[in-house]
Formats: sequence, C-alpha cells, structure tokens
Amino acid sequence: MLENVIQDSDFASLMQKNIQELIIHFFSKEQNFGILCNIENVSFEPSLPENINSEFRPLTLFFLAGYTFETARITDDTLIFEAGFGSDNFGSLVSVPLLSIMQIIVDETPVFINLASRKIKRVVEKKVDGNGVKNSMASFLSNPENSKFVKK
Repeated sequence: MLENVIQDSDFASLMQKNIQELIIHFFSKEQNFGILCNIENVSFEPSLPENINSEFRPLTLFFLAGYTFETARITDDTLIFEAGFGSDNFGSLVSVPLLSIMQIIVDETPVFINLASRKIKRVVEKKVDGNGVKNSMASFLSNPENSKFVKK
C-alpha cells in the first residue's frame, strides 16, 4: 500500500539522501534550480516582517540563482541560503530542512519529486532556570513514595 511506503522512515531517509545528492550535483555543475517546499518548516534569520511572511503559501517556491545560489550550502540535513524579500529586498538567512523540499525544479520542469510524508521534528532547547530545578525537586519530594530514593 502506498501509505506504508511514503510514511516509512527508511523511505524518508532515502528521499533525503537523494535530495542532498541532487543539490550537491547542481552545486558542482553551477546549475541554478528552484525548490518547492513546505513553508511551515522553513525558518528565516532574522525573521521576516509580517507583511512579507503573510504572502507565503503553504507550498512556496524559491529559486536559487545569482547571489542566493552562491550563498547556498547544505549543513546537517538543511539547505541554507541568503535571500532578499519584498520591495525593500529584506535580507534573511533561509533554512530549509531537506525533507521539506517537495520538488526540485530546473528550467520550470520538476526533476525530482519527494513523496515522503514524514513530519519534520524540530529540536527545541528548553532552558531551565535555577528555580526550575528547585521546583522539580520540591515536586518530587512532595510524593511520600519518593522518600525511599533520597539519601539521609
């Protein structure tokens, strides 16, 4: 069944590897290309102004040519490039997880289609302040069953 294939983690890994190898191939051949990607997984640093951000559709096309192509690189499992947006050419560093790339396009023709339907998991660092540790210990000690784990 197709659902079993496209949701399989091994299949997603294969798609990601193919995306990476194809992009690296285009880098080596100095071939400009476009990527159609799931915008919800794309990040911008600095963040784009709301008037620009609101213009993106769920699937957004970015063309990597000129300066954008020259700055493009793959780091870990992410395509990163610099681009300008809006009439003021607002500059931002764009980070696109490879599995968020749905198509790779050359001269208006899709040369690669990613069928993997795995969700991208973002790693978010949680910061714990000193009170968080105290509160955690207080919560732990408030349960009488946990007293057997505390050295006296």
